[in-house]
Amino acid sequence: MSAAEGSDNEGLLTIDELASAVGMTVRTTRYYATLGLIPQPIRRGRIAYYDEGHKARLEMVRALQDHGFTLQAIEGYMGGLPAEITVDELVLRRAMLIPWAPQAREELSKAKLEALAGRKLTASDLETLVAMRAIEASGRSWVPQPAFRIGIDLLGLDIPLDSIVSAGEAIHEHISVLARELTAIMKTQVLEPFRSGQHTPEEARAFEETVARLRQLTVEAVVVEFQRTANDLITGSLVRPAAGDA
Repeated sequence: MSAAEGSDNEGLLTIDELASAVGMTVRTTRYYATLGLIPQPIRRGRIAYYDEGHKARLEMVRALQDHGFTLQAIEGYMGGLPAEITVDELVLRRAMLIPWAPQAREELSKAKLEALAGRKLTASDLETLVAMRAIEASGRSWVPQPAFRIGIDLLGLDIPLDSIVSAGEAIHEHISVLARELTAIMKTQVLEPFRSGQHTPEEARAFEETVARLRQLTVEAVVVEFQRTANDLITGSLVRPAAGDA
């Protein structure tokens, strides 16, 4: 390769380098390319190269996968992106897709689910785990959710399962409201102000890392605040009213 050719290819990636950069196999990367999830490569003679735009689109595909989107849904979403969309815009869109608690979606047979749980699971156990949102039914398979280990531990407690499910429903109801409010704040007060300015792809990627860290700290803050409030309620219930305060 001549010095001129090396300069022309600066910043470009081969299919192997692109796959490695996004954490995919070359086979999967090629398959996604055939589906049109990324544009045609840049040709330099017989060699195909890929740039930051290709990489950003594949990273978007990974983010959608992490959220449980089917391949068909991903094709629809990617097909709806503007052809002229920039790398920094792709990065910012992906920032809103960063999972609050990343977990790869994996469908397991009952035997593999029991192996993961470390115990046998009866039909009643499975129904309870579904009700607790610890697992999700998917045809004849099961998909563990972030609360899977908690659900398994709760099954081992000698308390009525109905009370566990009721507590889970209360948590889900209030957390759903909180999640909507926090997501709206993140979008309107963090993402959109940043989006309104001009930024380089590097600045957008740094912002994406900031959003990921902010979400982690937000989850920790929610846990700490719940613990503080619960402790205050317990302490308050133990304080005896003074004489004449009844």
